[in-house]
Amino acid sequence: MKLLGGSTSGTEDNRPEGAGAGEAVPLPDDALIILPVRDMVLFPGIINPISIGRPKSVAAIQQAVREERPIGVVMQRDREEEDPGVDGLHRIGTVANIVRYMTAPDGSHHIVCQGVHRFRILDLLPGTPFLVARVLHLPETESRLPEVEGRFLHLQSQAVEAISLLPQAPPGLVESVQSMTSPAALADFAAAYMDLKPEEKQEILETIDISARMDKVSRLLAQRIEVLRISHEIGRQTKAAFDERQREVVLREQLAAIQRQLGEDDGKSEEVAELAEAITNAGMPEEVEQQARKELRRYERMPEAAGEAGMVRTYLDWLIELPWKLPEEKPIDIAEARAILDEDHYGLEKIKTRILEFLAIRKLAPEGKAPILCFVGPPGVGKTSLGQSIARAMDRPFVRVSLGGVHDEAEIRGHRRTYIGALPGNIIQGIRRAGARNCVMMLDEIDKMGRGIQGDPSAAMLEVLDPEQNHTFRDNYLGVPFDLSRVVFIATANMLDTIPGPLRDRMEVISLAGYTEDEKLEIARRYLVRRQLEANGLTPEQFEITDAALRGIIRGYTREAGVRNLEREIGSVMRHVAVRIAEGSDSHVRIDEGDLPGILGGVKFENEVALRTSMPGVATGLAWTPVGGDILFIEASRAPGKGGLILTGQLGDVMRESAQAALTLVKSRAESLGLDPRLFEKTDIHVHVPAGAIPKDGPSAGVAMFIALLSLLSGRTVRNDTAMTGEISLRGLVLPVGGIKEKVVAAAAAGLTRVMLPARNRRDYDDIPKEARDRLEFIWLETVDEAAAAALDMTEPAPAPAD
Repeated sequence: MKLLGGSTSGTEDNRPEGAGAGEAVPLPDDALIILPVRDMVLFPGIINPISIGRPKSVAAIQQAVREERPIGVVMQRDREEEDPGVDGLHRIGTVANIVRYMTAPDGSHHIVCQGVHRFRILDLLPGTPFLVARVLHLPETESRLPEVEGRFLHLQSQAVEAISLLPQAPPGLVESVQSMTSPAALADFAAAYMDLKPEEKQEILETIDISARMDKVSRLLAQRIEVLRISHEIGRQTKAAFDERQREVVLREQLAAIQRQLGEDDGKSEEVAELAEAITNAGMPEEVEQQARKELRRYERMPEAAGEAGMVRTYLDWLIELPWKLPEEKPIDIAEARAILDEDHYGLEKIKTRILEFLAIRKLAPEGKAPILCFVGPPGVGKTSLGQSIARAMDRPFVRVSLGGVHDEAEIRGHRRTYIGALPGNIIQGIRRAGARNCVMMLDEIDKMGRGIQGDPSAAMLEVLDPEQNHTFRDNYLGVPFDLSRVVFIATANMLDTIPGPLRDRMEVISLAGYTEDEKLEIARRYLVRRQLEANGLTPEQFEITDAALRGIIRGYTREAGVRNLEREIGSVMRHVAVRIAEGSDSHVRIDEGDLPGILGGVKFENEVALRTSMPGVATGLAWTPVGGDILFIEASRAPGKGGLILTGQLGDVMRESAQAALTLVKSRAESLGLDPRLFEKTDIHVHVPAGAIPKDGPSAGVAMFIALLSLLSGRTVRNDTAMTGEISLRGLVLPVGGIKEKVVAAAAAGLTRVMLPARNRRDYDDIPKEARDRLEFIWLETVDEAAAAALDMTEPAPAPAD
């Protein structure tokens, strides 16, 4: 904390404005020019610089300089006020003589003034271009009463002590204080140079009584002295500790030199020998070994207390512990690999076939550049566990590297060793954890990588996943190349849209669709129930759940592409049973479908297709989401109006355009569809897609919107067992869309029996799970006329449209 040490520079305005000299204004002899200042108090006998910015103040100072008049320096109450009046100023100020006036090259004005004595403002004179006041001068009266003399001596000793505690006190300051004989001058001097708030200084300035003034200054000075004492003691202790460390370093160096002369071992040479042997046994490439031995020689010459010694030792540990040698690879047994995949995963036949092809290529061409697989699908369908199964089949260690939320390139390439706490990137760290250079590395959530000011991690991944480059991957921390060509990289993602094109081009994408109801039932029976039995401490003799109960959980309590929520619900049922068994009320519990509402509550998901499509104007569409397919309802209604189209449900631009195209298509075919063309002129049509809080977009709802509008205007309902998807054109063609596999699986899970798909999507038929194909009737559409004939219930007569 600053207590003393030079005069405080004040400012009249912290936003200077240029102003020229004005004409002199005649002033009475007893009038005093007032200079309002911000956050600054001038004491008698103190010299301070002041910056002048306001035009009025510039004119006042210039006239005072010309006429050699003193000025009155007064602090204003509100520093933000530009033109303070008598109420905006403190009443007590200091009469000052202008010692010097100067104008800077930038046009700003500055003065150096010296305080003379206090004054009190009586009133301001009107009609002047700047502040002029009649004042009452308050000169100091020296008193030598014993109480004043005693306070003076005490204050003088305090000031001398404070100066002695300052780290860089100006020379001669102690002599100046000791030579003072005026109590008032000493009090003002100490107050001026103390680190006080402007309001505290103004309070001292307004204290006219010398005894009271010295008491206030003495009290504030005592507080500052105590702070200075503590600061001085902390500085002394810190310096002593630093000196002790320096002394220890020197003594250790001397001790090491003496031990070397005597031939005694201090432990360092043994450590260096162990590190040298470890480098020899690590099997490093020649370039890496040269770098390691160079760093080892640096480490040997460093004192143990050196800060960099720990950094070099950590670097050497990383180089030594990395698996540079390629372990002996066992031949891959394709039959065993098939058995492992069948044991770990139910279904996914096409995925398993592709993995077996991948393993076969690895077996026949171990040195070849095998493709990098990327499993894409909704959460909970087994992407990560497939990577673990591949590692089991290849008999290699498995390591998982999570890339979700990574937005720093250094997370991939590592930090440079110049930074404190630097480490290699996640790739090198993963290989060290695996302990083998030919491990199976799962790059989880590769689509969740971000980009920030620290760089683009997806760009750094290009080198990692490029078989032509990754044999010389250079981590910033290691600074030497590391061969990644023998690592089996497997990536996972929920969607491809967020993966940059160059990165996606380096991977072979394998899509995993959601599971059907029968597949979920089989997965629950084979894996989930057994896993939850172990997690909840139950045995098969204590707990039994029927297939009907599992189907009830799948249908009524979960709606997902994977099986994570299904496993959670099964776990909830088992926890309920565990309580009963732990209490001793039951020794064996069998759960059937009828027991579920009492444990899990009411059914969470119901088949509402029949209910929603029981009136004209509602069609069932199919949608693709990052977590799998879903059904989507398109609702249309009409009201008297002027032919407008209202769209709600948080629809995106593409989906809005699909609705416009559907309405235009209906209008253009009104006569062939049996509709009165005049109907559109007097009717407003409202299209709404429920679940309004969820953004929706894409062209695949075109067919469903056309059918919903046709159903509304014709009065015929849409069949409640039918869902549809497809883009439409103004010529009435049905165009292909994506996500067919996920959409069809969602339709089967929702209990539908018919799906209407674009004819040009027949190529996706083989990708649809066989169970879903067996449960659904497929209608392939070329035109919207075929869609209308297949979707509308033609058994109902069409009511005559209202005028």
